[in-house]
Amino acid sequence: MTSPKPAAQIAASGNARELLAWLERGDGRGYIGEPVSQLEHALQCAAAAENARAPDEAVIAALFHDVGHLVGEGEPDMAGLGVINHEGIGARFLREAGCSDALAELVETHVAAKRYLCFRDSAYLAKLSEASRGTLEFQGGPMLEDEARRFEAAPNSRWILALRSWDDRAKDPRADPPGLETYRERLEDHLLATSLGRTAC
Repeated sequence: MTSPKPAAQIAASGNARELLAWLERGDGRGYIGEPVSQLEHALQCAAAAENARAPDEAVIAALFHDVGHLVGEGEPDMAGLGVINHEGIGARFLREAGCSDALAELVETHVAAKRYLCFRDSAYLAKLSEASRGTLEFQGGPMLEDEARRFEAAPNSRWILALRSWDDRAKDPRADPPGLETYRERLEDHLLATSLGRTAC
């Protein structure tokens, strides 16, 4: 007879199930003017992080970076292009669900990374999709110099910018990334480790 699971492990398993269920709600739901669903975008972004051999927290952040569009339904939106401050809403939701501060910070700053790149790289701005250009207007537009300098000084700016690059590429209607179950065990491990104070990106 197997021994019962520790309470922390049971809680992590339940939280992981609920988190993944939110992403499942994005199946078939359009992704703010792009040719993929919310779920397809999340899976493509996580697959890109996986292919880059990113740390687990960055992979999970890639999977959930836009969850604020789902959990924030009913909040003010960007003229039909998703929820305003979805990055902050998503980060808060993930923290409350038991994810680490490091993971939540990656989610919270992926819009800042877009604003930074639009300021520093005119070619990046020129390549934005029509939908992404539309949301930029609601997100504060390109950064100013002082904002950009503060962004560059952030200790994890490498992974913030990496997440942005994965996000930008995760809009291919022909892609066939691994499904949500690929990440269940890793998410459970992350939640358990966070509850025990053992995670760091």
